[in-house]
Amino acid sequence: MEEVWYADRARLRGLARARADYTVAEYAQALGRSASWVKKWLRRLGQAPRDDEAVLHSRSRARKRPPPAVAPPVVDRILEIRDAPPEHLRRVPGPRTILYFLQRDPTLAAAGVPLPRSTATVWAILRRHGRIARRRPRPHEPLDPPPPLTSWQLDFKDVTTVPGDPEGKRGHAVEALNCVDCGTSLLVWTQVRADFTEETALAAVAELVQEHGLPEELTIDRDPRFVGAPGTRDFPSPFVRFLTCLGVTVRVTPPDRPDLNAYVERYHGTYNRECLQVDRPATLEQAREVTVAFREHYNRERPNQALTCGNRPPLVAFPALPPRPPVPAEVDPDAWLSALADRRYPRKVTAGGLLRLDNERYFVGRRWAGQRVTVAVDAAAGDVVVRQGEAVLKRLRLRGLRGQRLPFERYVEVMGQEAVTQARRARWAALARAAAA
Repeated sequence: MEEVWYADRARLRGLARARADYTVAEYAQALGRSASWVKKWLRRLGQAPRDDEAVLHSRSRARKRPPPAVAPPVVDRILEIRDAPPEHLRRVPGPRTILYFLQRDPTLAAAGVPLPRSTATVWAILRRHGRIARRRPRPHEPLDPPPPLTSWQLDFKDVTTVPGDPEGKRGHAVEALNCVDCGTSLLVWTQVRADFTEETALAAVAELVQEHGLPEELTIDRDPRFVGAPGTRDFPSPFVRFLTCLGVTVRVTPPDRPDLNAYVERYHGTYNRECLQVDRPATLEQAREVTVAFREHYNRERPNQALTCGNRPPLVAFPALPPRPPVPAEVDPDAWLSALADRRYPRKVTAGGLLRLDNERYFVGRRWAGQRVTVAVDAAAGDVVVRQGEAVLKRLRLRGLRGQRLPFERYVEVMGQEAVTQARRARWAALARAAAA
């Protein structure tokens, strides 16, 4: 850049000699520079000899001489203020407070010694004399990667190069649902769609586990298509229950913690920079084509700097991957109840003796109307247990249980229907809140 700036200054000097009648605005327009830049360099060129080349070079803003040392009496007074705060100050004074007391010190004012004006100077003195302890560097302890294909991370990524529909869905018009393995950084699976909902996301993951088997755990974020809309259910979403019944541990990251879903988030950055922003797909079909091609490139050709890959493509670093357990032929659709063993739900009994739990109403008794109770789920018995303190008020049969094992294909259909119902209830709740507001 220095060469470009040098050339522009030389052009300005030549133009000033040839067209002395130009205004500052005309110089700026001719050179493509700002008016303030033109004013500054016209002044500098006018103060220098006519053929001086040195004036065309940049001037460093670095100090030409070291800053003056702080006088010893000032240093002593800074340390005194730090160790014994004056004027009944009931806290340890920091650099800004110390500057305030220095300016009020009569002894220093009478001596006429220069006082520091920067908090950085005071901070350096405190640090040098041991009043501010140095932080010990935290030892970096890399986490041991899980075994290959046991821990997956799943997330959506917008294909932002595909324009939205002006008359329909403008945001999230086309998305890719990506699954990355934590133990190998392998892109296990990807699907690109324009209609990801609670139902289609669940169907996509069903396709994923049918094709690649079951991991031990799966990490997701709080996307409503995964975990449901906030405040709409007491029990896990159909998506979470679907995986739990298959024996997969579902880990949901807290809000604003993408670092806990780091493998798939890191892949999304690579996917965006090296695929979407290079190929610029403009339609759903083009997005699918470039994504499939990039998956092969990412897994087989592109060197990966992950510690597990050692600057090799994932399938080169792990040429022989262990098989994963297949999906079961039959699934117990009520197996997710075991995840509720430690949960308690505070409720207030209505005037009619009812309480609501996960969109279902249970009759407790009118004599408990207006009183607060605690509800728990007995997973082994499939009951709702209503307590008040130590006393059990009632045991009720939990509604919505299937009571029998289902073929896997039928299980996917049932959970898809529940996902549709969940989405509908979430929309109704949003409309109700908007109407109330």
